[in-house]
Amino acid sequence: MRSLEFSIGEKLPGALGRAGLLKMPHGEIETPAFVVVGTKATVKALSPEEVWALGAQVVLANTYHLYLEPGDELLAKAGGLGKFMNWNRPTMTDSGGFQVFSLGAAFGNKIGKVSRPFHLEASLPSEKQSGGEMVQVDELEEPAGKLAKIDDDGVTFKSYIDGSEHRFTPERSIEIQHNIGADIIFAFDECTSPTASYEYQKEAMERTHAWARRSLEEHKKLSALRLRSGLPAQSLFGIVQGGRYKDLREESARTIGAMDFDGFGIGGSFEKEDMYNAVGWVNSILPEEKPRHLLGIGEPGDLFGGVENGVDLFDCVAPTRIARNGTLYTKDGRMNILNARFADDFLPVENNCGCYTCQNYTRAYLSHLFRAKEMFAATLASVHNLYFTVNLVKKIRQSILNGNFREYKDEFLKRYYAR
Repeated sequence: MRSLEFSIGEKLPGALGRAGLLKMPHGEIETPAFVVVGTKATVKALSPEEVWALGAQVVLANTYHLYLEPGDELLAKAGGLGKFMNWNRPTMTDSGGFQVFSLGAAFGNKIGKVSRPFHLEASLPSEKQSGGEMVQVDELEEPAGKLAKIDDDGVTFKSYIDGSEHRFTPERSIEIQHNIGADIIFAFDECTSPTASYEYQKEAMERTHAWARRSLEEHKKLSALRLRSGLPAQSLFGIVQGGRYKDLREESARTIGAMDFDGFGIGGSFEKEDMYNAVGWVNSILPEEKPRHLLGIGEPGDLFGGVENGVDLFDCVAPTRIARNGTLYTKDGRMNILNARFADDFLPVENNCGCYTCQNYTRAYLSHLFRAKEMFAATLASVHNLYFTVNLVKKIRQSILNGNFREYKDEFLKRYYAR
């Protein structure tokens, strides 16, 4: 019996989208859902109680960072990620594969998983998309110089903390993630640059497939040990790669989809305007009865296109990252709270917003906190941005159940990108 149960309640007519329910050892997730990122076993500037209060259902932590500090063995001694961070609800960890990319090909080049700036005016792949701002999706801030070297067996990298050398293989990544103990973990993969050649994308994809097989084999072995030890079962997701190339994406979806994974991740490395083409190619092939997670995507407009093309879960650091810089999501687009006009504005960030920040504080107060460089500024802004994003996906889910997804999408995007 699988540790994860996924059921589909309603499908989006004429598209791949669906509203479903994920059941795991530490609770349920109504999908589609936004996964809040807690990189180092903490959501930056927020307590677990605040994260729960704003509507979050699940938190994702970073394998690479937790391995370096405090160490995966310490988390195992603590009883696992959820117990360690006082989050007795569903948790996820990535594989460390994105850090391979961040420390290697992308290092010092300001390249993200997704290239070329744009904003989503409409989520259909055939429609024109332009303007906007690229969202970087990693949490790393290391010194200059590439810190990772990839070979067919794994990755050798240097710690951004002290420069010490470490080695990740598929087996080691899975071992670390078993120690961390999240409900959902990911196979080790190689995330490539969107600017990489077709030849390298193919090479990296084939390496990802080989690593997926090794990850799955190690997961099954360690799962048997967990079962004998009475520990909660974990679910393993395989990751589809292939860049922006249709033939590679489809080949990867067929290959990974045929393996005995509990669900699937869709890796980045595509041009922004190609994103929904790529997601659609993949999800039209992956087994319909298993959940799909789009890694590192969370800009409000992007969520509609992802859901429409069959994505069940999203994660991204953007809501908290831009919050710490004084940028806030609203139905009318982004707001820079440091703009002079907000210094004496005593309205909430957004009228009719149910978040703790908007219910209790004004734009003028947030503007003051940011100008005074007070830590509370990051807390209040992060609460609002996460509430906005988490509940936007909940509203998208409800629109599928209500049968008015396209009307809701058009209304939201028209207002959000009106400027």
